[in-house]
Amino acid sequence: MNFQVGKKYYGFNLKEEYEIKEIQSIARIFTHEKSGAKLLHLENNDDNKVFSVGFRTPPPNSTGVPHIIEHSVLSGSRKYRTKEPFMDMVKGSLQTFINAITFSDKTLYPVASRNDKDFFNLMDVYLDAVFYPRIYEEPKIFMQEGWHYEIFNKEDPIVYKGVVYNEMKGAYSSPETILDEEISKSLYPDTCYKYSSGGNPDVIPELTYEEFLDFHKRFYHPSNSYIYVYGNGNIEKYLEHIDKDYLSNFNKKDIDSHIDAQKPFQKRKEILAYYPILKDEDDKNRSYLSLNFVLGENTNPETYLMTDILRLMLIELEGAPIKKALLQDNIGEDVFSINVGGIQPGFGIVAKNTSSNKKEKFENIVFDTLKKLVEKGIDKKLIEASINIVEYNLREAGNFPTKGLLYNIQSMDSWLYDGSPTAHLQYEDTINKLRKNIDTGYFEKFIEERLIKNPHSSMVIVEPKKGLQEEKDRALKEKLAKFKKSLSDKEIEDLIKQNKELKKMQLSDDTPEAKATIPKLSLSDVDKKAEIIPQEIIKFKDITLLSHNIFTSKVSYVDFYFDTSVVEENLIPYISLLAGILGKIDTQVRDYSELENDIYIHTGGINFGANIYIENDNNEIFYPKFIVSGKAVGNNINKMMELINEILTQSKIEDTNRIKELIQQIKSRIEMSIFNMGNIFTSLRVNSYFSPSMKYAEKLKGLDYYWFISHIIEEFDNNSQDILDNLNKVYNDIFNANNLIISFTGDKEDLDLTKKSLPIVINNLDKENLTSKNFDFIEQKLNEGILSSANVQYVSKGYNFKKLGYEYSGNMNVLATILNGDYLHNRIRAQGGAYGAGITIDRTGHLTTYSYRDPNLKESIDAYDNMGEYIRNLDIDESELSNYIIGTISRLDPAMTPHGKGQLATSRYISHITQEDIQKTRDEVLNTKLENIKAYASLLEDTMKENYLCVLGNEYKIKENKDLFNKLVKLKK
Repeated sequence: MNFQVGKKYYGFNLKEEYEIKEIQSIARIFTHEKSGAKLLHLENNDDNKVFSVGFRTPPPNSTGVPHIIEHSVLSGSRKYRTKEPFMDMVKGSLQTFINAITFSDKTLYPVASRNDKDFFNLMDVYLDAVFYPRIYEEPKIFMQEGWHYEIFNKEDPIVYKGVVYNEMKGAYSSPETILDEEISKSLYPDTCYKYSSGGNPDVIPELTYEEFLDFHKRFYHPSNSYIYVYGNGNIEKYLEHIDKDYLSNFNKKDIDSHIDAQKPFQKRKEILAYYPILKDEDDKNRSYLSLNFVLGENTNPETYLMTDILRLMLIELEGAPIKKALLQDNIGEDVFSINVGGIQPGFGIVAKNTSSNKKEKFENIVFDTLKKLVEKGIDKKLIEASINIVEYNLREAGNFPTKGLLYNIQSMDSWLYDGSPTAHLQYEDTINKLRKNIDTGYFEKFIEERLIKNPHSSMVIVEPKKGLQEEKDRALKEKLAKFKKSLSDKEIEDLIKQNKELKKMQLSDDTPEAKATIPKLSLSDVDKKAEIIPQEIIKFKDITLLSHNIFTSKVSYVDFYFDTSVVEENLIPYISLLAGILGKIDTQVRDYSELENDIYIHTGGINFGANIYIENDNNEIFYPKFIVSGKAVGNNINKMMELINEILTQSKIEDTNRIKELIQQIKSRIEMSIFNMGNIFTSLRVNSYFSPSMKYAEKLKGLDYYWFISHIIEEFDNNSQDILDNLNKVYNDIFNANNLIISFTGDKEDLDLTKKSLPIVINNLDKENLTSKNFDFIEQKLNEGILSSANVQYVSKGYNFKKLGYEYSGNMNVLATILNGDYLHNRIRAQGGAYGAGITIDRTGHLTTYSYRDPNLKESIDAYDNMGEYIRNLDIDESELSNYIIGTISRLDPAMTPHGKGQLATSRYISHITQEDIQKTRDEVLNTKLENIKAYASLLEDTMKENYLCVLGNEYKIKENKDLFNKLVKLKK
């Protein structure tokens, strides 16, 4: 329909309407007159529709109340009476995104779906959750999601439990979380940003139920809301529904959620903080040094983009001058940037794995480098490359498949602070202005004003402290013991009763009446046919070229898949190491800084990686590949091929200092990811005990690879020549035209341009026949407990059911949905207090369980072992089963970027998975019966009885359960 500015539509007054060319959308800004709610509508042709309702939620302290509210409002509401409508929708929706996100000053509740009926259902569940949650009638929600005193027997000690409490214990196991918090405290000491909105586990138990409710009453009102609707949906229908069922029930209200900006400092502040390491860990060169600056206001489009450009230009790119200067002077093993704040962007320069006695030298190098840049001028190519990266990210929405969600977050970066909601979506003029200012001294002046002469800054030092976690654990035990001692027998009995009632609630099924309140799709709403990704197989100069004719906004994506089965077993980790250094070292043509600048001036990036592709239905056969990926527009495809050829044929693997720098950085980045992705590391590790393909993958990207990197860094000065020789051998073996597969994603016109340019690479590759090496895999039940300073666990069990005589069927995906959404969620997350748990089952026979940020260990293993019994006794009706089937289909049909689709089609080609196989799996999912599911009880029991186990977690927790393991291994060997 045609909207008119100034007119009212279902209680919403249309304030503005205009086109945003950058995202091919019409923007409409509404206000709801009665309630004061604000609404941004972005209309376009995207069928992946996004809805979000958000609130300004400045934290009053570090109890994590915004985060606990975010979890809790999704645990039942006025209309939706089950314990967890959020999980019920996850189980039975065609959603392409569903989550809730707590930021430092706001909370967002976004959902997305391509299905109109599903989208409307999701929108309604979220609106009811935020405005009419069940938290006021059910205190046990706060106990489960936030925190509570847990005790079941009078003799037992009291402990803290709660999902958010344990999630944040896991987060605070990472020194980077502590660094991030301390930087915010240092830069914004008089604002809400000095607090942890997620919650500091030391402070979370100070939050009372009354304060929790008061926070919701105060901030979760339409007058403090930001509603967002994106895509090709029926906006009239949405406006009518939002007004009639929700906003019309509220009157406009003055809500003091104003976010104050920090007053500028007169001089730099300094903060010293600590993070825990194990008593017998080496604490030498384990500190973090950070110089941090407040850059201005986020509502200013130039400042907003300059924050990212500065990060790339000075620190993140390999040729970035501050990074180069700090690494060359051995100030740290790694240098990276950190962004904090909200209304005022904070920019941090971090040196990791350094010593606090290098503080002055660190500071001097940073400022001396900045002054030289101002006096002599910044390399214009470096500026241009940085701007291009930012522009590509904006145009591709960060390569995130549900791009409407990214636009929502970008809109809030201005809207929340009373700026225009589309200020950062209309970026072209700002990008053009910045590009025109490359030669004017604009960037040098920005650095001089915002960094060199800016007293609103801080120095943060975070040092390792041996035994700190044990001290905290001991103090907590004493505190809780003292608390228990202060209680009367009656009070202890009341606590036990509370916990038993909570457990009963967690383990009880929702009533049929409650289940009936959850909106459902029917199987008729599901597309019976699996999506066909276009793929043409072309023989191009004796090489297989896979073409995927998909709309990509004129960006051409080209991937080269080189066969790495020619690499000897002992050199497998060098494949990943090679991927980590290529494009970051000199070539025979230019140094690595010039190379990187040219890459980003002419292309959207050239990346290197290693992966394995497993034969359809057979994990014993796999195809390891080294992948070179590039993206470019139009005539720049030719330049991209020249650069790829230069890297693949003329890289100089000889500069020991540079390669040592890169290996140190690789080690640092893996360390940063371990506690955030502990479930992935433990799942891969446990699969490597029994699976040849996963053993190979473990050497490429698992803990084996981390230990390999750690070892060669320790030995580098003595063995540098051997390391370089091994890298050169792998480099010379891999880039061969034999068995090469090239994948192209884009339109026909750009395919023709690509085919003309491909000989630039192909003609220079080796053609020599190389022999695939035998990989001698020995199945070993290592069953490791991996000891760390983390104060939570990541618990994984698994085995290959095909080894036990079982066959794969598509309905196993429904089995996984049932176990994930009900049994494991209830036992390990809701009852056990872990942040997450799940099971994966794949067509090659791998069945793997995992938990994430889990306070328990043995209890989670017991839960895995009892899955078979749960499935054997499963009793669900046809409607519930249909729900699980629909939820499974949503996992089979995830949102994907165009390039992601091309990569998926290529992976299926390599693994010999046909469209018929994909359709067969879908048919088996859609035709799943209860008896199919119940028949898997024995399979679950038999795989768990094999007892292949890996746990990464707290040293003392693992040692308490040492009888479960064959081997205890230190994470940091």
